[in-house]
Amino acid sequence: MFFCALGALALHALLLKDLIFVGPGQNMSILNVASLISFIISAVTTGMMFRMRLWFMLPVIYSFAALNLTAAALLPGAFITHLESHPEVLLHISLALFAYSTLMIGTLYAIQLAWLDYKLKHKKLSINPNMPPLMMVERQLFNIILVGQGLLSVTLITGLIFVQDMFAQGKAHKAVFSIMAWCVYSILLYGHFKLGWRGRRVIWISIVGAFLLTLAYFGSRFVKEILIGA
Repeated sequence: MFFCALGALALHALLLKDLIFVGPGQNMSILNVASLISFIISAVTTGMMFRMRLWFMLPVIYSFAALNLTAAALLPGAFITHLESHPEVLLHISLALFAYSTLMIGTLYAIQLAWLDYKLKHKKLSINPNMPPLMMVERQLFNIILVGQGLLSVTLITGLIFVQDMFAQGKAHKAVFSIMAWCVYSILLYGHFKLGWRGRRVIWISIVGAFLLTLAYFGSRFVKEILIGA
């Protein structure tokens, strides 16, 4: 399975390269960006396949990546950028993509944690050597959120430094929702490490943070490119 996943990732990267690098610029349409994020998530989770026992999530992750790539190939959009002329903006965008991808992996972990907790409480969890222990999943969840929160913090700092019109009309919602997500994840981490939060509260707060980040990254772009077709 591991080598099949590597082959699929290589093909994903090749097709994504053709979709993004068009002519003198880069086509960062919403579907291309979504496919790029799904590629990052797939690559990271594949790399952690043996160490972190992610078997439960892998079919969902790979299926979502395939759907994203298919949509990007069949429904091409155009949002041409010239990031080679602005390396500082490229750095900011790269950090944003990795921050979002990492925190989405954390959300998937939270869903896995909820599923394992439900199975244990209802005594429906059969013995399976590939099934990760509940406490290990929870520990890995917070390690991932810590990394994602760090990346998100650096993303916001670089945005304030390098993106001069970060709070301009039409872009302010990205900064506002990103800052709100940062606050949500900060509260979650404080609540867990200082107040001992666990269980459903942790899961729901993780999902709220992921929802806010999704609105920040894709909200207006979805309306403009998909609904309006602008």
